[in-house]
Amino acid sequence: MSEKASTQHDEKAETTHIDYSADEKNIALSSSEEDLGHFIADAAAAADQQKSQTTRGALAMWKPAVLWSIVFSTAIVMEGYDTCLLGQFWAQPAFAQKYGHWDPKSQSWNVATPWQTGLSCAVQVGNILGLQITGPLAERFGYRLTMLIALVCMTGFLFIQFFAVDVKMLLAGYLLLGFPWGTFQTMSVTYAADVMPVHLRQYLTTYVNLCWVLGQIVASGVLRGMVGNTTQWAYRIPFALQWLWPVPIFIGIVFAPESPYWLVKKGRNEDAEKALMRLSTRSSGFTEEDARKQVAMMSHTNEVEKAATSGVSFMDCLRGVNLRRTEIACLVWLNQQTSGSALMGQATYFFQQAGLDNSSATTMNLCLFAVGAIGTFGSWFMMKPFGRRPLFLYGQMSCTFIMLITGIVGTTTEKGGAGGWAIGGLLILFTFVYDLTIGPIAYSLVGEMPSTRLRAKTIILARNLYNLGGLIIGILNPYMLNPTAWNLGPKSAYVWFVGGFFSVIWIYFRLPEPKGRTYGELDVLFQQRVTARKFASTKVNEFDSHEQDAAAAAVGGAMVH
Repeated sequence: MSEKASTQHDEKAETTHIDYSADEKNIALSSSEEDLGHFIADAAAAADQQKSQTTRGALAMWKPAVLWSIVFSTAIVMEGYDTCLLGQFWAQPAFAQKYGHWDPKSQSWNVATPWQTGLSCAVQVGNILGLQITGPLAERFGYRLTMLIALVCMTGFLFIQFFAVDVKMLLAGYLLLGFPWGTFQTMSVTYAADVMPVHLRQYLTTYVNLCWVLGQIVASGVLRGMVGNTTQWAYRIPFALQWLWPVPIFIGIVFAPESPYWLVKKGRNEDAEKALMRLSTRSSGFTEEDARKQVAMMSHTNEVEKAATSGVSFMDCLRGVNLRRTEIACLVWLNQQTSGSALMGQATYFFQQAGLDNSSATTMNLCLFAVGAIGTFGSWFMMKPFGRRPLFLYGQMSCTFIMLITGIVGTTTEKGGAGGWAIGGLLILFTFVYDLTIGPIAYSLVGEMPSTRLRAKTIILARNLYNLGGLIIGILNPYMLNPTAWNLGPKSAYVWFVGGFFSVIWIYFRLPEPKGRTYGELDVLFQQRVTARKFASTKVNEFDSHEQDAAAAAVGGAMVH
């Protein structure tokens, strides 16, 4: 029995219909075994097409998707730039004189430790609040409009930061800027994970990490150019340069296609097919028939996930198999905070506390982020042969060991001289290893672990935990480094050694390998509760009879054998 396709799913009806045809009229899937069989065959064909493609072939077919994903993710460059500025401004004399006080003990201008803490925490609090707003906005209005709203807000909030007359006004500016930054953190990863095929997901999700590093490089370069400037423009010019970013990104996102997964979730399957046509190239042989099959695959995944967890609220991220997926996404990102990455964010100040002068510390900081960019590029060549789990595990082990050595050097050498340069070299080595492994791989894992229906919400929860960790670390780190507080300096690396040690244990037992899996296959692996260490070796067919039964129950109650 068949009916006209509807773009709305009636959760209470006895029969649910899924429209997946790209023709002038949709074909409604009823409880008919024949119709359901065609639907699953189309979905399986689309999954096979993605998995059988080479990386080069996928790049040729999905080149527009790559470009649009880059546009979305480039918003992160702005956040990387500004957050890097804040951490490095502690060491800038002009900034410290404007927003700090004279310290007779060190005979220099210093921003008081409580205000360093307050400014760092204001960013994290703004991020957390912004993430909470992003969830409902993205769910209702889509990724494009949510990003556009955030870009407009950021452009306005920059005025508060630029014209800040005292540290209180500056804190208000950073708090408000945290709101759109929270949106950028979520939407960049979610959009990349949604629009990329299997063999390109790893590159475009990890590109987000490169955007962070690029922003940090630009900020470090700008600050290096301001070393000799002792006027207010030493910090106002870096602030003002942020207005260069929003307009071109805004224009790009206006013309970007919406996420096809979001459109499918909303029952707008024809629009999803049109979006896929815009995300692909005609010259590669991608046709409207292929788009129809891709939407069938997305619809199949959506319906099977709906059968497992019908809701799409934040609480649904903590129910059933989604709890494990949320745990992985959350702790993968939290791992970045506990590994010692906070030292990179305040590298110039850290180098000064290790004994380097301002000019040398600023130069070392620029080298640090340049090495980070090289590491991120290197990760793209290592993910395909080695996978995500091994890189993340061994990367964390290496970073933990480097933190131990840094602490030992800081304990056994005097401040300045060879010891200071050795500590600087170790932090640069840490940055390279971090951005080769932990830094970029986390974005790939966070984008792949959630179910497609709960991806945005799961990423928001994960980023909130990341920011909560950053909030706590933002309170502790200035006290650990500031000579007027605990004055640990490089010995603070011991703290990150302990955090890294516990992270290694969690990674070994809990982090699975998603390499080469479609989202439907990942659904099956999680639903069957396959252990993390067996994810890579377990063979699974998301379209076998068992999974077809689940799809049939979701679509119309028919059983396919």
